[in-house]
Amino acid sequence: MQKIVISTPLGPPAIGPYSQGIRAGNLIFVSGQIALDPGTGALIDDMSVHAQSHKALQNLQGILSGAGASLVDVVKVTIYLDDMGNFKEVNAIYGE
Repeated sequence: MQKIVISTPLGPPAIGPYSQGIRAGNLIFVSGQIALDPGTGALIDDMSVHAQSHKALQNLQGILSGAGASLVDVVKVTIYLDDMGNFKEVNAIYGE
């Protein structure tokens, strides 16, 4: 099976020895996303859970778009929270 590296300006560049994502056959695997601005590679200024959640999901969407897919195609997402008190807010944003 051929593996194709996903590299797109629609998501933040990888900041380590990995890629934004990999297409393997008809599957796409996207690396973990945080609230980085794709244009600058820097963390966004607004460090609220709301803003960070939106930006991470926007980054996921951008990388998927660069690979010819969309959030509708996603079958699994793992979200790590450092405070379960934020679950309700993050879950609502994810539901959008």
